[in-house]
Amino acid sequence: MNLEKYMIPCLFKTFFGVECLGCGFQRALVLLFQGKFSAAFQMYPAVFTTLLFFTFVALYFLDKSRNYKKIVWNIALLNLVFMLGGYYYKHFYL
Repeated sequence: MNLEKYMIPCLFKTFFGVECLGCGFQRALVLLFQGKFSAAFQMYPAVFTTLLFFTFVALYFLDKSRNYKKIVWNIALLNLVFMLGGYYYKHFYL
């Protein structure tokens, strides 16, 4: 099944012709669902930290008995590092 026809196009890339920091996440997520973990990381290096970030953001809103604010901020910073590193690698190193 070709899932690429169901993917949301990047508006930033459509308007400006340059990939954004999130380009590749959807394809990496599909690769993860297919069990291709290494290929997913190569497609979008921040895929694992992004999923971890989304998990803790969901816990922040769903579990009010604990304070996840500091963890969410730390994971967000870690995710930003991976996003910037992956962007730099894809555009300037390859």
